[in-house]
Amino acid sequence: MLDPFTPDLKRPLIAPSILAADFAHLGNDCRDAMAVGADLLHVDIMDGHFVPNLSMGPAICGAVRDACPDTYLDVHLMVQDPQFFFKPFAQNGANAISFHIEVMRSEEHARELAEEVRGLGCNPGIVINPPSDVRTMLPVIDAFDLVLVMSVNPGFGGQAFIPEVLEKCRAIRPLLRPEQRLEIDGGINPETAIQAIDAGVDLLVAGSSVFGKPREQWAPIIESLRGPKTHA
Repeated sequence: MLDPFTPDLKRPLIAPSILAADFAHLGNDCRDAMAVGADLLHVDIMDGHFVPNLSMGPAICGAVRDACPDTYLDVHLMVQDPQFFFKPFAQNGANAISFHIEVMRSEEHARELAEEVRGLGCNPGIVINPPSDVRTMLPVIDAFDLVLVMSVNPGFGGQAFIPEVLEKCRAIRPLLRPEQRLEIDGGINPETAIQAIDAGVDLLVAGSSVFGKPREQWAPIIESLRGPKTHA
C-alpha cells in the first residue's frame, strides 16, 4: 500500500473521489481507477447538517476496502460531529480521517481529535472551506499529517473551481514538514490541477473529471492531473 506521507515521494498524488463513481458498480470503478494510475481513493462523507446533503456511511468505506484491499483510503468527514464517526470509519478500513476546522471549538479541541485519530491507527487531516480565514487553521496544522483546502463549497460534486483558495495553499505550503501533504478538493481538472500544483499542492482529489468520463480516458486524465513532467 502506498504511504502518501513518505518524505521522498515528490510527485503529485491523484485521489479519485468515489462520490462521483457509479455506485451500482463501485468496486469495479475503484479497482479500475487504481489499475490505470490513481494513487489512492478519496471518500466523501456528508451528514446533512454540516453540509446540505447526505452521502455514504462506514459500510461503503468497508465495501471499498474489501474491493481494494491494498489501496489507501482517504476519508473526508464533512460532518458536524466528526468524533462520532472516527471509530466506525477506522474499523471499516480508513487510512486517513480528515475533519473541518469550522466545527472545532478551539485549537486544543482540534489537537485532541488529531491524537484520537492517530490512536485509531489513521493519519489525521484538517480541512478548511473556501469562505473561512486560513488563519483559523494555521496554528494547528503541525498536529496533522494532511491539510485539505476545499476549492468548492462542500456538499455536492461537479462544482466549479474557486481560484481564490490558492492563496490559502500558498500560505500553508511553507509551514509544512516534508512528510505532510497539502491536498485540494473541488473542481479539479487538468487545467486547475496545474494551478494547484504551482500553489504548492501535492495531493489532488478528482471526482467527475475521472469517474465522469469514459473508462478509456481515465488513464490519460489521471496522468494529466499530475501537471507537466517538470512536476513529476
